[in-house]
Amino acid sequence: MAQEVSEYLSQNPRVAAWVETLRCEGETDKHWRHRREFLLRNAGDLVPATPEEAADAESGTRSRQLQQLVSFSMAWANHVFLGCRYPQKVMDKILSMAEGIKVTDAPIHTTRDELVAKKG
Repeated sequence: MAQEVSEYLSQNPRVAAWVETLRCEGETDKHWRHRREFLLRNAGDLVPATPEEAADAESGTRSRQLQQLVSFSMAWANHVFLGCRYPQKVMDKILSMAEGIKVTDAPIHTTRDELVAKKG
């Protein structure tokens, strides 16, 4: 899928430039590659069609929706790569949004509950 994303972005430089603005400073290439896929799969009509639309995206409903999408993408990446957990409603949402994204090099995390269960 990563190849498909790269190919799509090479054919759509406007989208590539837009999504690159959502990358966090210091974000590793591995994390960004997967989070970018999450963003692109879920952006829908949040991707600005014109430069004017991009400028207008800073305000209103569209801005709130984009902030929410970016937050979900970060929560998903934190869950996958760092083992973070969130309230069940959030976990259900981000996991459904990430359906179909293949992360083959994610670390394996053991929760405190799993460790306690092993001892008992």
